[in-house]
Amino acid sequence: MKKVFLTFLVLTFSFLTAFVSQAQSASFYLAPSRGTFFVDSTFDVSVFVNTGGEDVNAVQVDLKFDPKKLQITNPTAGKSFIEVWVSQPSYSNTNGSMSFIGGVPTPGINTSAGLVSTITFRAISPGETTVLFLPSSKVLLNDSEGTNILSSMSRGVYNLIIAPPEGPKVFSPTHPDVNKWYKNNNPTFSWEKEEGVTDFSYSFDQDSTGVPDNNSEGSHTSVSFSSMEDGIWYFHVKSKKSEVWGGVSHYLVRIDTTPPASFPLTVRPSAKTTEKQPLIFFITTDAFSEIDYYRIKHIDITPERKEEATGFFAEATSPYRLNPLEIGKYLVVVRAYDKAGNYREGTVNIQIFPEGISITKRGIQFREFLIPWWILILVLIILIIIIIFIGFRFWKKNRSVFLSERISLKKRKERIEDQRKKMLSDRNK
Repeated sequence: MKKVFLTFLVLTFSFLTAFVSQAQSASFYLAPSRGTFFVDSTFDVSVFVNTGGEDVNAVQVDLKFDPKKLQITNPTAGKSFIEVWVSQPSYSNTNGSMSFIGGVPTPGINTSAGLVSTITFRAISPGETTVLFLPSSKVLLNDSEGTNILSSMSRGVYNLIIAPPEGPKVFSPTHPDVNKWYKNNNPTFSWEKEEGVTDFSYSFDQDSTGVPDNNSEGSHTSVSFSSMEDGIWYFHVKSKKSEVWGGVSHYLVRIDTTPPASFPLTVRPSAKTTEKQPLIFFITTDAFSEIDYYRIKHIDITPERKEEATGFFAEATSPYRLNPLEIGKYLVVVRAYDKAGNYREGTVNIQIFPEGISITKRGIQFREFLIPWWILILVLIILIIIIIFIGFRFWKKNRSVFLSERISLKKRKERIEDQRKKMLSDRNK
């Protein structure tokens, strides 16, 4: 009986906990949460709130998106349950962010699918991209304290693709993957030729919807371009058959020949330390393809030891703790690679010192301070010269006093001798 009663209590407690948890739980979600869209087309994403069975009177929505793939064209399309905008919807296509705060008067709203707003995005670059809620988002209860009951936020994942070819099928032997960045800025394109086709017209620019003119470029089926600038480029081609120009095919290439931005390395606790496993901090950016990964290595450059690389480059993330180092000097090298394979190096010199005083071939070492032998010898010579100089000055200054005292002593002896002789003479008389 006791066992049954305990089981009942546990089940009751679990039920109450789940009930309270559900009652205090709200969520944001996007619709559609997934989808495939063509580059240069627009699509709508709606923001919904599920209040979890509670009355809420205010929401704060902060969204983040990739500005290299998406741009907002309209931040507040469609209907919304929001009656009062505390903060007017604002967005930045530069930073890839959007924010709005709004609410409804008491008693608030209780819903499982409350439409906050509908945002219109334009797809500007192919690839998979994500729209997500930031942690600063909130759903506030209609209570005196404005309790935040937001517990979950789902994200939207969208696949952006180039429109299917309406003309010849195009491929590139130099840039075969349209979703990949290449450091080759000399792209080559080839395309298929159907029976009966007499001419082709093509163009190469940074307009995803570009259309070649109606001037024939000939009947050849390949072309190369050289020394193109970094960025996203589009090759457009159409064919002429029976004196009629057909549809246009588009092919995208991503070119990035520029390495990541220069960056410093920071050492903690410091570049000169007794810590044998210092931390290395590093971070940089890339203008086009973005940073892919970092690699790190250190080189022993201690004069007493032969300069040699310690190991190979190893993939690393910041901060990176070095393996235990011996006392000496080292050069730390970090390479930042972008997604096209370009890299930039950042370097820093570090020195590991002994924890106490030690005597080395170069001098006396006290932690990060080294006193070379030549300085110690020079200081000793200077001290000897100073001592000799002070002794000479002392002797010269006191020489006359010494002589005067000797003369005075001699005269005193003479007087004493004269007095003694006089006393003897007087006694004899």
